[in-house]
Amino acid sequence: MAQDPRPTGTDSDARSPGTARRERLLRLGAPPVAATALTATVALYMTLVAFGNITDFGTNQQFVRHVLSMDTTFKDPDLMWRAVESRALQNAAYVAVIVWEALTAAVLLAGTWLWVTGLRRDAYGRARAASTVGLTMMLLLFGMGFVAIGGEWFVMWQSSDWNGLDAAARNVALAAFTLLVVHLPALRRPDAERT
Repeated sequence: MAQDPRPTGTDSDARSPGTARRERLLRLGAPPVAATALTATVALYMTLVAFGNITDFGTNQQFVRHVLSMDTTFKDPDLMWRAVESRALQNAAYVAVIVWEALTAAVLLAGTWLWVTGLRRDAYGRARAASTVGLTMMLLLFGMGFVAIGGEWFVMWQSSDWNGLDAAARNVALAAFTLLVVHLPALRRPDAERT
């Protein structure tokens, strides 16, 4: 029995080049593309933050020193016992912040790479996991480190000169928003991720 040489009528056979191009353009508006773009944005931001603190070490070193020493707060005697006046401890805290920033940037860059490669295969599980780790690291740094510990324990909110709460809040908002987009239900493709 001879095979029928006519097209089989599958979707891929029926699509014209214009239709395929339109479908590719529509995919640009899909949630995985938004997650990729946001993760890449945060990765670039954290990379530049870490790079800036490494190449211009002294600027933010002064910020950390003033926050930890509490020398520009209201100097309430009931709170000043919290101050860290040791230069060695202040510098160690600043170096720890820079190391955390660099690690966060590295994890987010890896997450970006996984999103980019996952877009080709509809495989987002590893990208989501890496992004979640990096974004959580960012939330811990700016939320717990700057807002909670710096803002409340070391009463950074009392300082008019060395107050980083607004910048920290922006970073927390950026990380939290990106984390929400990364975990949108529309990004879950269990069929594709089994392969």
